[in-house]
Parts: sequence; C-alpha cells; structure tokens
Amino acid sequence: MDTERVEADLDLTQPLFSEEQIQTRLAEMARQIEADYEGRDLLLVGVLKGAVMVMADLSRELDRHVEIDWMAVSSYAGTKSSGVVRILKDLDTDLDGRHVLIVEDIIDTGLTLSWLVANLKSRGPASVEIATLLRKPEALEMPVDVKYVGFDIPNAFVVGYGLDYDEKYRNLRSIGTLAEHVYS
Repeated sequence: MDTERVEADLDLTQPLFSEEQIQTRLAEMARQIEADYEGRDLLLVGVLKGAVMVMADLSRELDRHVEIDWMAVSSYAGTKSSGVVRILKDLDTDLDGRHVLIVEDIIDTGLTLSWLVANLKSRGPASVEIATLLRKPEALEMPVDVKYVGFDIPNAFVVGYGLDYDEKYRNLRSIGTLAEHVYS
C-alpha cells in the first residue's frame, strides 16, 4: 500500500523513511553482514510479525546462503510494552553451535529483546547478534547490544513496513509517524 493513501486519511503525521531509503539501508546492512559472517553458516531468526518485511528484504539482499527461522514473542499491551514476555511461537531449529542473527523491525524499550537474547544464548549457539531496521534510543530501558542498526528514530509511534497499530498499516511500503488521534 502506498503511503499517500494513508496520508489522505490523516493517519500519518510525518513520513520518516521512503521505500527507497529502506531498501538502500538494508543493502548496506547486508554488505556488513556478508563481511562479518564470511565462511560461517548463518541462521536468521525473524521476530514475528513485525520483522516479516525486514527479514524478507534483508535475506534477499544477502549474496550468500542463509537459513531462516521464526519466533513470535509478545510483551505489548496496546501501544506500550508490558515487560512480561510470552513465547507465542518457538523456533523449529536447534541453535547448538549455530551463528544466530536476530532480525527485528524495531527496538523500543529493549526489554523484550534482552529477554530474547538471553533465552537464545541459553540454547548453546556459537554466537547471537541483532540486526534491526529501527531503534528508539530515547525509549531504551534495558541496554541491548545491537550490531546492525538501520536507522535511529525519535520516540514516536511509527507504522509501516511491518510495523502496525491494531494490525493495520503493516503493508505500507514506507515508514511514518502515526497520528495520535488514531491510537489515543
């Protein structure tokens, strides 16, 4: 879905990143990942549902073989993180001795991701790193070591390119700030 259609409804207050900007940054991240994991098998772990677009485009941008698996975790109640993490869908892949790259759409408070990293590290991987398209430095409550960051953004509610509000806006090709009247 094109952003102009949503902007006409006054749901987005500020466009942040166009489809072209997102694709360019993912290509740059892919080059870094290829260099860092040269000669090593890599398992990409996408965090559902938001990371679907990032995972699809990042994995297609990689000029190497990768394996892909998915995990669904939840800590959100409405628009805020509750801090209580639940596994909704676990991995199908054994992580023992594997190089794991968690692929996220956004890092907000860092609470869910810090829990997820600890959980995956307890499964015996060779390494666990994080790649995220977006990070909100002002919102971080738990320090999280992120190896690959697409963009740092302000602490605002953003939608598009996998990010949603009430399961809407995920299929926008760009990312924008959601108008407060939509979620308040």
